[in-house]
Amino acid sequence: MKDKIQNISLSIKALNSYTGRDSEYHDYRIVNFLYEFLGPYADPKEDILKCLDYVYAKHEGKGGFILLGIHEEEIVGCLVINETGMTGYIPENVLVYLAVNPKYRKFDVGKRLVEHSKKIAKGNIALHVEPDNPSIKLYEELGFMNKCVEMRLER
Repeated sequence: MKDKIQNISLSIKALNSYTGRDSEYHDYRIVNFLYEFLGPYADPKEDILKCLDYVYAKHEGKGGFILLGIHEEEIVGCLVINETGMTGYIPENVLVYLAVNPKYRKFDVGKRLVEHSKKIAKGNIALHVEPDNPSIKLYEELGFMNKCVEMRLER
């Protein structure tokens, strides 16, 4: 799918367990992109790779998809959704990562990736975002609502 977005041509490439891993956009390119452009909100690279492995899993209750925003063969945005395998009390999908190269943020790349994900995800989508993350405004603009406060007991 190609879209003209304020003077740039953006292709959205979808990867999942059916398409398999991509030979041009290897996991390491995706992991490095996410790690760099998530900035202070980035997880360790090993955890990002686990998230990608979850997307490609063919086991019951696993899966999801990766959307790459591509401009002139360069990754300029990336969104990752994991399927939860649940419904109702837990949303069917969790938006785990959304990162955009800062040079392309003015071109609505993140917004286009989220809008595309809403079209292809089956069921509801949840996400976790740090309270100081400026992306909260984008998520609210796209219809996400603050439903609860997440609390964790880490062991």
